[in-house]
Amino acid sequence: MKNQISHTETADEHDFVTKLDQPFHHIYLPFKRLFDLIFATLLMIPASIIILIFMILVKLETPGKCFYSQERVGLMGQSFKVTKLRSMYSDAEKKSGAMWAKKEDPRVTRIGHFMRKIRVDELPQLWSVVKGDMSLIGPRPERPIFTQQFSEDIEGFEQRLLVKPGLSGYAQVHGGYDDTPAQKLSNDMYYIEHFGVLTDIGIFFETIRVVVTGDGAR
Repeated sequence: MKNQISHTETADEHDFVTKLDQPFHHIYLPFKRLFDLIFATLLMIPASIIILIFMILVKLETPGKCFYSQERVGLMGQSFKVTKLRSMYSDAEKKSGAMWAKKEDPRVTRIGHFMRKIRVDELPQLWSVVKGDMSLIGPRPERPIFTQQFSEDIEGFEQRLLVKPGLSGYAQVHGGYDDTPAQKLSNDMYYIEHFGVLTDIGIFFETIRVVVTGDGAR
């Protein structure tokens, strides 16, 4: 929880951490971690080939790095770095600052739109799953600045941090990048309330549908 973010604050300096309920306990948790480790490791083999292809496409379309890293808020408010394939123009937020995703976002490149549609930009996060910062399935990890803002504006927004953030999740497959924070919270709390292996299996198959159809992408 000592990692730096762009504006020199850390997640534990935000008061949303003090609003969190007691840690979430469930008999499924150790099995979920085992499944995460096994399947994320297996997926990293084919994913590395796909990532390499899109690294080349990103580099050919726009100047700049192929990857970008950001600080995100994870389980019980712990901060960690997430890495993605770059889907926006370099320095897209240099002048505007941090912005919530919106429909037809002009900051997103053509290749970026396609990557987001089939969720390829998220594949490097498999390493975060292996490390234990994330799960394959869980709430989408948000940036500290947004988590703090939404915790102040929307009652209980921080409670989505009671479980590990996920590469995919109930909110991700039932909404889009431009869902309102309140909509995301509602979907994330539904996931926590129905936490279990059957819920995760359902989300897994829904994720396949989203990747194939591009539903929810922006």
